[in-house]
Amino acid sequence: MKKILIGVLGLLFFVLINGCSRNADPQFRISNEQSNKVSVKIQTAADSKIAINEIEAGQTTSYQTAVVGNITATAVAQNESISFPAAKNTNYTITISTGKPPLVHIDL
Repeated sequence: MKKILIGVLGLLFFVLINGCSRNADPQFRISNEQSNKVSVKIQTAADSKIAINEIEAGQTTSYQTAVVGNITATAVAQNESISFPAAKNTNYTITISTGKPPLVHIDL
């Protein structure tokens, strides 16, 4: 009987700890450091395509959720892109600058 009780309590403890863990999907946002509006196309690992149009100069968009895997961001006007692997519980900022390819920063 003691073994059954210990087994049940152990299982409940495992479920409690596992249920409290944070399994948040990765998130990304776009920061426009150019002096004019930019449009960016995003393709995620789930083959979903997102178009973020006319981001104002100096503006940073709000975070958007993506799936774990590769994310490709293409600055439409520059026709340059960047790809990076997105991991769980991580926020990324994709920066669009004048005369440079897009850059990715991990937000802490």
